[in-house]
Amino acid sequence: MSEIEVRLPDGKTLSMPAGSNVLNVAERIGKGLMRAALAGRVDGQLVDLRVPLEHDAEVQIITAKSPEAGEVIRHSAEHVMADAVRRLFPGTQIDVGRSDHSEKFQYDFLVARPFTPDDLVAIATEMKNIIGEKSLFEREAISRDEARKLFAKEGEDLKLSRLDDIPDGEEITIFRQGKFTDLCRGPHVQRTDQIGAFQLIEAAGSYWRGDESNPMLQRIYGTAFATKKELEAHLAAIEEAKERDHRRLGAELELFMLDPVSPGSPFYLPKGMVLYNTLIDYMRSLYPKYGYQEVMTPQIFRTDLFKTSGHYELFRDDMFLMQGDEGEELGVKPMNCPGHCVLFADKKRSYRELPLRFAEFSRLHRNERSGTLTGLSRVRSMAQDDAHIYCEPEQVEDELASFFEMTEEVYQALGLIGVEVGVSTRPESGFAGESADWDVAEQQLIDTVKAAGYDCRVKPGEAAFYGPKVECDFRDVLGRAWTLSTLQVDVSMPTRFELQYVGRDGEMHRPAMIHRAILGSLERFISLYIEMRAGNFPFWMAPVQVRVLPISDRHLEYAREVEAKLGEVGIRVHVDDRSEKLGFKIREAEVQKIPLMLVAGDKELESRSVTPRWRDESKTSGEAVAIDTLVSELKIENETRRAKSAS
Repeated sequence: MSEIEVRLPDGKTLSMPAGSNVLNVAERIGKGLMRAALAGRVDGQLVDLRVPLEHDAEVQIITAKSPEAGEVIRHSAEHVMADAVRRLFPGTQIDVGRSDHSEKFQYDFLVARPFTPDDLVAIATEMKNIIGEKSLFEREAISRDEARKLFAKEGEDLKLSRLDDIPDGEEITIFRQGKFTDLCRGPHVQRTDQIGAFQLIEAAGSYWRGDESNPMLQRIYGTAFATKKELEAHLAAIEEAKERDHRRLGAELELFMLDPVSPGSPFYLPKGMVLYNTLIDYMRSLYPKYGYQEVMTPQIFRTDLFKTSGHYELFRDDMFLMQGDEGEELGVKPMNCPGHCVLFADKKRSYRELPLRFAEFSRLHRNERSGTLTGLSRVRSMAQDDAHIYCEPEQVEDELASFFEMTEEVYQALGLIGVEVGVSTRPESGFAGESADWDVAEQQLIDTVKAAGYDCRVKPGEAAFYGPKVECDFRDVLGRAWTLSTLQVDVSMPTRFELQYVGRDGEMHRPAMIHRAILGSLERFISLYIEMRAGNFPFWMAPVQVRVLPISDRHLEYAREVEAKLGEVGIRVHVDDRSEKLGFKIREAEVQKIPLMLVAGDKELESRSVTPRWRDESKTSGEAVAIDTLVSELKIENETRRAKSAS
């Protein structure tokens, strides 16, 4: 039998028979590790313990202490939940589980009636019984015919339909646990008792395959962790997330509204437009320093443009298409890069013009499925702080470094910390360009990330078709990763659009092309930023920065004078002229997350001062400040654009 070499995280190597699995590797290392093993990571990819190793590989054993443990535990708890439902409700058809187990698990069921709260209690009890059985998860690769016979025998019509979704030639695997069997890729824990602590969260209706013309299924959500302590911490975080939910705060702070008349397209209210424009104005203020030129390309193009770029073939279903005159097909643009290539090709370019950096904020539209639309975080109408850089190949590394310099400046201004940076590499198939070009671009990105001082996590096969990409991820209060800043070297579009410039040698050359976004989708950024800061925006970003609080009507005229002085230096200020008590006005301002309140009473009127009351209590002294002094200080703070990190 042939041998393979297994490389461990500590640098040691093991010689194993070809076809050994991760569990065999764990056993070779030690019996204790074998018993604790939940899954493996092979060449960077999370895999089931029972997946055979056919070639040399880097192998890491995942245990309950590993960051990835929760995903595997939740996926396994998902199967235990389906087993419990089948035991309690015989004849139930089971659809599919969840593909993303970073936070929770779910299954959809075709049952005679909706689940009740009492049903969830009974299902949870049965799950505990199944966990106590300590039954093994068993993985088996089977043929399509065997799978069809298996699920037909069990009356699983929904599962037979899902079986047809698996492409020809792709391996079909099932997992057995106790008396339950399901079509699944895994990974799963070894035994049900490794699931630890779980909780069912809620039940809800869901149309099969998201189509309202199909039967209504019943979906159960739950979550699971290795320990009860981790579960309790997560449930507490869920409650905190509800308080920070950008949809709730967006309504309370009068930033935006959503209406079914335009699904997935937010209505920005006046205060929301201040926030939106402040972000754009800030990014624009950096363009002279970093050499960007702002442009605007059309909203609607002939689809020939997207066929040239390669987007039409791969993303046609995500585009809004229409018929124009004489049968021409038009598309609302979902991205800016093809239009920027048209701009570059508009005239003969010289190396003296390079790097050429086009930036754009215009609206983009993508036909996201209705079931995925979520507040501002998943929309159909959006804008990006988008830019595309055309440069000589030897200028690429400098442009990549400049991206991180600019990104760091933005993160400091916004108070963003804890960024995690990864590089998505070439997919196995369906990519444009040459493999050698991908290899060079991938290494350039990895080297740049490390030079910028970040640990570089590689995401194998996750790049888009036109080039490898840097992704800067931020985690929300629930620990979910959201990608904001991106940087991508394009190995496809310059060739597809036949872009050229006159080089230093007088000959025509192909430019390098870099895609760059720092905030990413403004809508997604705003949603994440609202939740990250619980609506407590830094002073320079707040829609209303200052509220002046006259103690009584006789102080109103002076309050208006203070308002005028602040307004003259660009401070967004409002006088609360209601005939309410001061305490009520203060509470109202606090609810509205206004950074600074200025109290104006007899003492302040006489001394031509105000008494500041900052939302950040560490800045509040309780002492009156001369109005001219305060105006100067706030003007400087507004222009400095710095923020404390979110708590």
